[in-house]
Amino acid sequence: MGGDNLGDFEQLVLLAALRLDDAAYTVAVIEEIRRHTSREPTHAAVYVALRRLEKKGLVTSELGPATAERGGRPKRFFRVAPAAVTLLRRSRDELLALWSGLEPSGS
Repeated sequence: MGGDNLGDFEQLVLLAALRLDDAAYTVAVIEEIRRHTSREPTHAAVYVALRRLEKKGLVTSELGPATAERGGRPKRFFRVAPAAVTLLRRSRDELLALWSGLEPSGS
């Protein structure tokens, strides 16, 4: 696995792909990020992030069947590797530890 740190956008892309499970392809990841955040990621930004994550060994990909809706071209589906889940959990825990004590009490 390459790199032990994930950038903010990489985390969003990985979390969206995890939510999508077997249906994670570029357009679906974009829609998932839009649905759950205030971000408007571009197709190119998500595609580049997914390929970068693949080079790091944090996602794998495979081509699905060709579809008429895409002019006979197949979709590339991405699957999040267990190592990425470990990194995401560590990142979440570190952020929560830093936030601890900064939030106002309920009084």
